[in-house]
Amino acid sequence: MTSGMDNNTWFRRYCATATPRRRLVVLPHAGGSASFFHPWGRSFGDDTEVLVARYPGRHERFADPCIDSMDVLADQVTAALLPFADVPVTLFGHSMGASLAYEVALRLEERHAVRPAALHVSSRKAPHRLTPRNLHQQGDAALIAELRRLGGTDTALLDDPDIQELVLPAVRADFTIVGTYGPRSATPVGCPVHAWIGDEDPSTSAQEMEAWGDVAPLGFRLRVLPGGHFYLVEQHDALVREVSEQLVTVG
Repeated sequence: MTSGMDNNTWFRRYCATATPRRRLVVLPHAGGSASFFHPWGRSFGDDTEVLVARYPGRHERFADPCIDSMDVLADQVTAALLPFADVPVTLFGHSMGASLAYEVALRLEERHAVRPAALHVSSRKAPHRLTPRNLHQQGDAALIAELRRLGGTDTALLDDPDIQELVLPAVRADFTIVGTYGPRSATPVGCPVHAWIGDEDPSTSAQEMEAWGDVAPLGFRLRVLPGGHFYLVEQHDALVREVSEQLVTVG
């Protein structure tokens, strides 16, 4: 692989070398896309290849049918990830992506005997502490209000009816996943778990994030950073630095 950025169907790949020592797989939030994590692509050194999931129904995959089931999404992401598991793989999931990262970690180990090097979960309750929500069954205005509440989306874009028409089908599919996933049993993963949360997150709390320790018999660490649900924007440097420190310990 030549240096630069490479796209395949499921992942936007940031390739600094033909022979990476490790891979960081990033799974975005509900309503999110690979472009949100573009600043991460060059942030982890030449030995680390960054793969950011490209969910169907948006951007380059706009014509692909949206997926509204966590199990279907996790199955497909896991299958797409297998060719990249020839070096240590670390998973990082934000919000909905944290639940997805957990499900992918379970599938990799249980079905394919691939044990991730680490699982990073951000701004999302543990699988056995989730409560179903019916936001996906409400109208477009409720979805837009939730996007505004959580932040991370340019609110000016949400005021444009044409933009709404383009993005809301994917947003609704994602919130269907969020609303219908969990609670599930606290099945442990075979790798250390690192949890991240903003101290002013309106969707969960540091105390609730502690429950991820129930699925982490090989080690658990919680880090609280300043900010809301999208603390990882304003705390980019601190988060990348700490994730980088963990990455270099796994290969």
